[in-house]
Order: sequence, then structure tokens, then C-alpha cells
Amino acid sequence: MKPVLKNSSDSAKIFEFTPRDFARVRALIYRQAGISLTESKQEMVYSRLARRLRAKGMSSFEEYLDGLESGRDSEEWEAFTNALTTNLTSFFREAHHFPILAEHLLGMKAPLSIWCSASSTGEEPYSIAMTACEAFGTLTPPVSIVATDIDTNVLAAAANGVYPIERIDKMAQERVKRFFQRGKGERAGLVRVRPELRQLVTFKPLNLLAASWPVSGPFDVIFCRNVMIYFDKPTQSRILARFVPLMKPQGLLFAGHSENFLYASDAFRLRGKTVYELEPGHAGARKFA
Repeated sequence: MKPVLKNSSDSAKIFEFTPRDFARVRALIYRQAGISLTESKQEMVYSRLARRLRAKGMSSFEEYLDGLESGRDSEEWEAFTNALTTNLTSFFREAHHFPILAEHLLGMKAPLSIWCSASSTGEEPYSIAMTACEAFGTLTPPVSIVATDIDTNVLAAAANGVYPIERIDKMAQERVKRFFQRGKGERAGLVRVRPELRQLVTFKPLNLLAASWPVSGPFDVIFCRNVMIYFDKPTQSRILARFVPLMKPQGLLFAGHSENFLYASDAFRLRGKTVYELEPGHAGARKFA
């Protein structure tokens, strides 16, 4: 999953959006989701939040942001966060990770536990589940996957497991036949992940900046791909420090192709291309030894 500001071609401005308004938005989304916005995102922020103003029947950004900060509408925080984040993903994205994952799972003691910490619309955790099924040669491998995301809208879509057929057009036909059901009639052009696969994955809302996380280790594997690049280094370091005690001593942490965790934490060492393991003897690793 990669949270980024959404693009929009809607350039018509019916609300005033001042530099002060933008500064407030930047501070709020950083505090809420850890996302650091650059000045170049001002137009995109306007286009997305203007929709929230219209939906709420408000006349100004000042009124909208005052409402957020006052806490009078706690549900709007969720809508605010969802509006400013989107999720770019695909099945078996960064494909080099999955053979490494399969080998690792076969070398660990079952049952196995995996956390996909930015699951988006589900393609990543279902790719993990397919890899586990293929590794163990069964639709019921000894693997449980918890998949989390800050965006509640995408979590609902992920749990449903229904996708346009174009989303799997690059997938091997053998894999498609084994793991997907094709829609018929009104659902023609859609595919759904098989129920056996969906049963391997539990979806939960989770904000990586929250004081507590609704997950518990130890995990054999944590996926945190294409997320950290949107956080500043202090935020990256805090999140990585919280990963450590949730990992088994030989657990693996998978990062995105443009992410480097070595500069944010001394608890990990590079095992392969954007794949990390705990440094031997680290306090976090000893916790579950």
C-alpha cells in the first residue's frame, strides 16, 4: 500500500482556500496520519476537501477545520483522512518478494503469523495468502494474516474481495483458476477471491501513528511497503521501534522498493533487496526467544 494525495481534474474553486487553511490541513494530517505534505500538494488538497465541505453543507475551510479541531464531529476525522489518502497497489506487486516469503514460511515453525500493515484494497494480503497456499500446497496453509489500513473505505472493499477482471489480467491462468471465481450475469467482468483465501485474512482498521495497535505478535513476517516514504525520519524511527517487539527473532520485514530502513533504525539489517531481519541479539528479538 502507498498512501499519497489523490489527484483531481476539478479545478473550479467555489471556496476560498488560504495559505493558513493549507497550513492547518498540513498540521492536521501530519498529526493524524503522519503524512508530510509539500507545498506542491495545495491544489490536490483543495479539490479533495472541497468535496467534504459540500457534503457537510459548509461555506468555508475555516468552518470545516474548526469543526475538526473542536472534535464536535469525530466521524469526520475518518472522512478527512480517507479523503487525503489513496492506495496504489496490485496483485504480486514487487514480485521479487514473494519467492523470498515462500522460502521463509517453509523454514519457520507452524503455525505462522503475518501482518500486512498497509493492506489497501486487499491485493497485497491476498497475494501473501496465495503465496502461502502455493508454498504449502493447500488452500488451508498453517498461516494467519492480519491486514490493516488507515482508510476504512478500502478495508471494506478488501474484505469483500471483488475486483474488476482487468486487475488479474497479468496473473498466470493457473493461479487465476485456483484462487478466483469469475462473476456471471450482472457480475460478469468481475472476479472474487475464493472463500478459502479470504478466510486466511482478517482485516482491521489501524493507524500506524495511534498510541495502541489492535495487533499482537510475535509475527513471522511484517509487510510495510511503500508507506514509510510518506513519513519523516522521526516518525519512521518510532514505527520501526514498535515493530521490533512484535517480531519473532528470525522474522522478516518487507519494505517498498524506494524505502531504506537502515537510516531510520539500528534494529534491522538488510537480508535481501528491501527485505530486512532483526539484528542478532537485539532486545526486541530476545523478547520472544
